[in-house]
Amino acid sequence: MPYTTAHKMRTRERILDSARRLFTRAGYENVTIDDVMAHAGLTRGGFYNHFSNKADLFAAAVETYTVTTPWEGDGADSDQSADSLAHWLIEFYLSDDMLRDVEVKCPLYGLPNDISRAGSAPRDAYTRLIQRTAQVFKSALKPRRDASARAEAILSLCVGAMLLASTTDQPGLSTSLRSSAKRQALALLQD
Repeated sequence: MPYTTAHKMRTRERILDSARRLFTRAGYENVTIDDVMAHAGLTRGGFYNHFSNKADLFAAAVETYTVTTPWEGDGADSDQSADSLAHWLIEFYLSDDMLRDVEVKCPLYGLPNDISRAGSAPRDAYTRLIQRTAQVFKSALKPRRDASARAEAILSLCVGAMLLASTTDQPGLSTSLRSSAKRQALALLQD
């Protein structure tokens, strides 16, 4: 008896969740299809029912990356402004929690070198992630004429600070880099 569509979708989500965690933790080159499937509690044979190859999986994993805000979900206040979301995202993105949690860090700062070597599908997915994230900031800056440039600058500050902070073993420098970026990013929202 064939699997139901719902079962196939749940299985695909398990594979994607496993891939997101493992790629973020260890990088594209260091993770195999077997690793992803074992982490998901599945066998390799089922992989090809969902993805054509590892690069396809990598692109899909990057494509599905989202940040859940504290006001999403059951009973949450959904009337938050774009400005509130942008402020929250800056604070959250540059937080100690985001830096420490190696399984959920954003691929924008966690995987840029892997993306650049993984082929066109992962680069296309990464490009869309850049655009979606910049749009959050741009929405908070409307109707400014320079909203796009400011949004890109905020995104660059956040991603760059996290990339640098994740590479140093000096806690003071890590904190200083993120604090400086946060001040400048929030100032770009205000000016």
